[in-house]
Amino acid sequence: MLYASLAFFCWGLFPLYFHAIGDVAPLEILAHRMLWSLLFLGLVLGARRQWGWLGQLARQPRVVAGFVASALLLSGNWFIYIWAVNNGHVIDASLGYFMTPLLNVMLGFLLLHERLRRLQWVAVGLAACGVAWLAWQTGQMPWIALALAGTFGAYGLMRKTAALGALEGLSFETLILFPAAFGYLAWLWLHGESTFVGTASNTTRALLVASGPITAIPLLLFAAGARRLPLSSLGLLQYVAPTMQFLLGVWLFNESFGQARLLGFVAIWSALALFAAEGLWAGRRSKA
Repeated sequence: MLYASLAFFCWGLFPLYFHAIGDVAPLEILAHRMLWSLLFLGLVLGARRQWGWLGQLARQPRVVAGFVASALLLSGNWFIYIWAVNNGHVIDASLGYFMTPLLNVMLGFLLLHERLRRLQWVAVGLAACGVAWLAWQTGQMPWIALALAGTFGAYGLMRKTAALGALEGLSFETLILFPAAFGYLAWLWLHGESTFVGTASNTTRALLVASGPITAIPLLLFAAGARRLPLSSLGLLQYVAPTMQFLLGVWLFNESFGQARLLGFVAIWSALALFAAEGLWAGRRSKA
């Protein structure tokens, strides 16, 4: 419980981190996140002498192709989130992660042929009504939230059937992304456009270097907690991070949140409450 709670607490504080390096372009932040994450994960793998899986991947091209796709989804999710936070859309970003569990249910139904129980359908329908209301009252779909939920939901679906564990999988994904990240940072340096080398303060440079452990440690804590906790407990804990992000957006970053927008969020929160309660009830019933 402590491992998983710490992971979601760290993710809930991510807006503070990205806001602190808001002077750096989102794409440059993303490249640094890939670079320093790989270095940190390499140190962890080296300390644990956990390299044997790399040789096995050379004989599994389909597994490699799957991780290329998941790496692209992960980098897309990271970029959208960084851009949203640094452009005053923390509340929209939190909505995306509130919606992710319900989207996962629909992806399981559509792609894995999992059956939905009646109350799960009601929860999905209620959340859809909330999204439709937000789209109607703003005149456009909540694209940031939908893009975050879509990329992370699809990423979770691919990792659900992946052949590697959390540490090895994340390490391989960052290894796949490393050439593009390193090439982009080198291009910025050669053209005199690198914030890290040029105009950044020492504090900003330190925060960019820290993106490696800041990215990897919550994921490793989550993996440690997920192996020990029932799925129902883990499912309830996952709402800690978007709740913290939402509160930061409203109270610290002073993003607008009128009554009309609140109605859409209430519909989605109600759907999540129904979904969580139904899951707990179904779990206890199956145990009985």
